[in-house]
Amino acid sequence: MHISEFQQLIRDRYSATDAARGAAGTFLWFAEEFGELAEAIGHHLRGDGDPGNLREEFADVLAWLATLANITGVDLTDAIREKYIDGGGPKGTK
Repeated sequence: MHISEFQQLIRDRYSATDAARGAAGTFLWFAEEFGELAEAIGHHLRGDGDPGNLREEFADVLAWLATLANITGVDLTDAIREKYIDGGGPKGTK
């Protein structure tokens, strides 16, 4: 699946509820999911993680990022292309 296809899948499934929640409310959900990913990574690093949960949390973070992009009118494929491909990549170190 391409990023654009995933972003469209999220738009098709959730656009009505996402629009009603708005960018601020969606960002709070995104932050919560980001925290759950941090916890899953911590468990993974300690050796007591659940690989399935780790994958789920990565997927959730990506879905909420796509939701934020949809709400704010950002095409993730275009944004990635502009910054990392056409623009020669980010300046400095990552």
